[in-house]
Order: sequence, then C-alpha cells, then structure tokens
Amino acid sequence: MLLFLQQHPNFEKLEITSEPILSFPDLEIDLSNRRVICKDQEVKLTVKEYDLLCLLAANRGRVLTYAQIYDKVWGDLPSGNEKDTVGYHIRNLRRKICPSASSAISIESVREVGYRFNSA
Repeated sequence: MLLFLQQHPNFEKLEITSEPILSFPDLEIDLSNRRVICKDQEVKLTVKEYDLLCLLAANRGRVLTYAQIYDKVWGDLPSGNEKDTVGYHIRNLRRKICPSASSAISIESVREVGYRFNSA
C-alpha cells in the first residue's frame, strides 16, 4: 500500500475529522463515537435519548420549546402530541444521566414551554 502511495503522489489523503467532546461537570458526550460518560461510567442511551441530550447540551441554558425539540430530534412537523413524546424521552433521560438531586446536570422543565439543560 505504501509503495502504491509513493508511486502516486497526487493521490489525496482523505480523513474524517473528529468531532469535539461536549464536556460538563460529571458528564461527557463524545460526538464522534456517540458515547455518553456520566460520573466516569458509560450510559447506554437510545438513539432518540442521545439526540435529545446532544440538542439540549449544545443549547445549554436556552429554553427549547416542545416544537423545536420535536422538529430537531424527530425531524417531523409537530402534530399536537409532541409534548407527550418529548416528555416521555426526557423522563427516561433524566433517570439515566441525573438520577440524584445532587447531580451537577439537570434538565429543567419550563412549564407549558419546553426544557432547558443546565450544568453547574
């Protein structure tokens, strides 16, 4: 293989750039490997839970509406049940990444609007 590359100097080297790691106290999200580490332990998330966590974490401190979350995670237009769908996945996500009140991570409910991701 090296001989081939030496004989063809115009051959382009193609590399996939690695994506950053979102890092918070007690939580790391490795975007290129789709891994979540919470308090030094890997957390197994469903595809939707992972996408939801990434969206909330990337918008830390901002309130995202149910419709915004549904649009970005499910890629579908809201049909009226997005609040229940998003809420179901948020409950599961909270149990997995911030199970105790002393956690440095929280997903805050903003009544009748949506959710906000907070970190200490």
